[in-house]
Amino acid sequence: MNQAPASPRPSGCPIDHAALAAAQSPTGCPVSARAAAFDPFGDGYQQDPPEYVRWAREQEPVFYSPQLGYWVVTRYDDIKAIFRDNITFSPSIALEKITPTGPEANAVLASYGYAMNRTLVNEDEPAHMPRRRVLMDPFTPEELKHHEPMVRRLTREYVDRFVDDGRADLVDQMLWEVPLTVALHFLGVPEEDMDLLRQYSIAHTVNTWGRPKPEEQVAVAHAVGNFWQLAGKILDKMRLDPSGPGWMQYGLRKQQTHPDVVTDSYLHSMMMAGIVAAHETTANASANAIKLLLQHPQAWREICEDPNLIPNAVEECLRHNGSVAAWRRLATRDVEIAGIAIPAGSKLLIVTSSANHDEGQFADADLFDIRRENASDQLTFGYGSHQCMGKNLARMEMQIFLEELTRRLPHLKLAEQAFTYVPNTSFRGPEHLWVEWNPAQNPERANPALLQGQHPVRIGEPSSHAITRPVEVQSAVEAADGILRLRLASPDGKALPRWSPGSHIDVECGDTGLSRQYSLCGDPAETGVWEIAVLREANGRGGSAWMHEHAVPGARLRIRGPRNHFRLDESAGKLILIAGGIGITPISAMARRARELGLDYELHYSGRTRRSMALAAELAALHGDRLRLHIKDEGGRADYAALLAAPQDKAQVYACGPQGLLDALAGCCAAWPEDALRVEHFHSTLGTLDPSKEQAFEAVLKDSGIVITVPADQTLLTALRGANIDVQSDCEEGLCGSCEVRVLEGDIDHRDVVLTRAEREANGKMMACCSRSCGGKRVVLEL
Repeated sequence: MNQAPASPRPSGCPIDHAALAAAQSPTGCPVSARAAAFDPFGDGYQQDPPEYVRWAREQEPVFYSPQLGYWVVTRYDDIKAIFRDNITFSPSIALEKITPTGPEANAVLASYGYAMNRTLVNEDEPAHMPRRRVLMDPFTPEELKHHEPMVRRLTREYVDRFVDDGRADLVDQMLWEVPLTVALHFLGVPEEDMDLLRQYSIAHTVNTWGRPKPEEQVAVAHAVGNFWQLAGKILDKMRLDPSGPGWMQYGLRKQQTHPDVVTDSYLHSMMMAGIVAAHETTANASANAIKLLLQHPQAWREICEDPNLIPNAVEECLRHNGSVAAWRRLATRDVEIAGIAIPAGSKLLIVTSSANHDEGQFADADLFDIRRENASDQLTFGYGSHQCMGKNLARMEMQIFLEELTRRLPHLKLAEQAFTYVPNTSFRGPEHLWVEWNPAQNPERANPALLQGQHPVRIGEPSSHAITRPVEVQSAVEAADGILRLRLASPDGKALPRWSPGSHIDVECGDTGLSRQYSLCGDPAETGVWEIAVLREANGRGGSAWMHEHAVPGARLRIRGPRNHFRLDESAGKLILIAGGIGITPISAMARRARELGLDYELHYSGRTRRSMALAAELAALHGDRLRLHIKDEGGRADYAALLAAPQDKAQVYACGPQGLLDALAGCCAAWPEDALRVEHFHSTLGTLDPSKEQAFEAVLKDSGIVITVPADQTLLTALRGANIDVQSDCEEGLCGSCEVRVLEGDIDHRDVVLTRAEREANGKMMACCSRSCGGKRVVLEL
């Protein structure tokens, strides 16, 4: 039953049947007016698919399109669940012609011997995974490193051709030919006529995902047939000497040891599909990304100034405006999606570009934010066992394109133009991308050495360590002995990202290579400013000393975050907030929030001397008799054993301070309900790997259909990345929780400081950066 924003009828159906057209879904339910009008070949969908289906995402997330003959799915969780279950939702129609061709075009294809077979994209189990395993190694990050010099050389050569012209169509002059050349090199295909291959590739796209008019179908069929025959000829040449470095030669060698898995017909189909898949989506994604960045000049300037932002900018571009707008699946049994009954045999159009704009997964989803921390959750590459194998090659190419253009043409601007797209359901990128610049401003003219530089490429999902933002020190005042209180603001005066009590930021200490974490201690409602307090540590490693010397008013700092791994439970019946020394910073924000909400709370603050206790006067003014100062030199030593002797109903204890204090509090709360005590950690050695004491173990990745071995000298996170599996990470010490993965089976040796006691005992999740299997036994993960 299609859901729509209408009040329920007496029958219980939310659709006003009388107000709708006669069109019905296969279940017999009337189709809503907007569903009946859905046209993925029209300009609205081609220009902006997520906006075109916003109504569906918000009101009718699963609907039937009578024009298309498909059920259309638009929300993130539903689409990810479809990708995860490749048995119920078969990929077999992924390459099926969405518009059936007529007998004349079919006869043309037959005359060329066109016999496109299943490939990795549209193959069911049990055939799919054995082939994927056999052919996957060349796509791993370690193997892809070998292609970086070639990609960079090609990119520079093509930029050289137009860098002094002042105007270029980046699609025609770089973004189509470079990915095509890279694809041919990767596949091991000799470079043929690129214009011809481009024509064939577009024809293949239109033939499979487009709606060619009857008079166009014959011409398209001839191009596809020629493409098929060319792929066969190239493969025949390769068979004469399969010792080359390309993926197709790799497949030919694997055929010798796995003849039943890597067959002749399979290789022929993969040759043709590989040329399209390896270059067209990358070309489109690159054009979309550059267009998007130039439409957001501030983001363009920021990646020009800080190339470290490029990997995450690529990910956000793929999320916000990716090259794969939608994909297809076939329901193999009766099933429900979001409460809608889908009969067996139904065809599904899963609009991944809509999922990437789902507010339920991405906060402010329509906002283009190159620092978005979960941008890698995008589904442009798909998910699960059929996820795009070439995703990291595409990421590499896009990073290099952006690095070379931002370094050599930072003054690039979009020219006035109307953007057009090849009409189809799935692949999208502008046919042309005209840009302009003033060649006299090219930085390499004044600094030829600029051409010698390059920035390291991140192969795989981006690291959040590199996602920094500039802030300016607005004020720096002494808050107590040895404690500097800083107010930080955005240099452009714009609001800073929102934060919640318990959040911290990471501050880079100039060029020292040091990075330090500081809790935010101001008022979360003050969106234009962040406040931190920095204790100068006499025996530290130099970070606090650098901050005290360099964080002066007007200074620029680079920060990461904010992140919150110490979140306040606002539903607690009572809050006991405990701080020792500089640990008052996160606790002060929690106390402020408790006061605003009218919660029952008490605040305990311990220190050696009154002069060493930052924020004390401010806290007294805000919290009155709810504040207890325990000042050692004034005989006010805290008796936490007495305070916490008896568990208090529905109370939560939050603490931050020296490790000795936290250890003592853990002892005091031993009789309390599990997880009643919550503490802030900035450092942990629990996950330190000692290979001599570890055991290797196997991890079964249920969604991806593969099994990986985690050696004794390697973390699960490293092993996952080596197998081409995307996993977010940040601290890689078990402190932050960003690399959490779901555990379906197996006992875990938890070495993080994130999970609560109850979560550890439940064994439902683990931190991939540090935790391991107990006793080297197999674990099953939802990845």
